[in-house]
Amino acid sequence: MKTVFFDIDTQIDFLFPAGSLYVPGAERLLPALAQLTRYAAEHSIPVVASMDAHAEDDAEFQLWPPHCVAGTQGQRKPADLLLERRVTIPTTAGDYAIAGAQQIIVEKQTLDVFANSNLPRLLEQLEAERCVVYGVATEYCVRSAITGLLKTGKRVELVGDGIREIDAAAAQVTLSEFAAAGGCLTTLAEVTAR
Repeated sequence: MKTVFFDIDTQIDFLFPAGSLYVPGAERLLPALAQLTRYAAEHSIPVVASMDAHAEDDAEFQLWPPHCVAGTQGQRKPADLLLERRVTIPTTAGDYAIAGAQQIIVEKQTLDVFANSNLPRLLEQLEAERCVVYGVATEYCVRSAITGLLKTGKRVELVGDGIREIDAAAAQVTLSEFAAAGGCLTTLAEVTAR
């Protein structure tokens, strides 16, 4: 079964207390996130990494404080979560070459990574059958990713100790709906034991 890892929004503005839209406790995920990144590289598992890439006057800033403005420090991923051979897929529709890439960074300007119209074609190119998802925030961007992936009919696994939420009650609703829709909750240990 062809596995693809989905790293959702693990960017400085979300992961660290100094970030402009910090997810409380997210910095404690860094060892697990780095382990998943290394595991993917060692086992030739492609990593699709969603990444907010906002303009300074982005419409999303009507709902959320400004964050992950393209080119800023806060928009970047921590070095431990980057793989050497990577390609960035912008939101502009196109046919992007991913051959040989260990990590495919999928840019977005909304909560939902599927708002990038290039993602369905990317999933076809990767021949993904099993999608292992982790990142932040559980009840927002992670929720959008797992919902979209479940709609593709692929096996979707969510790494419970590789996610962090803003609101615990909302996150619990997300996890319950995910399980009811056929998703599988897993752990870092289970994923890296295979």
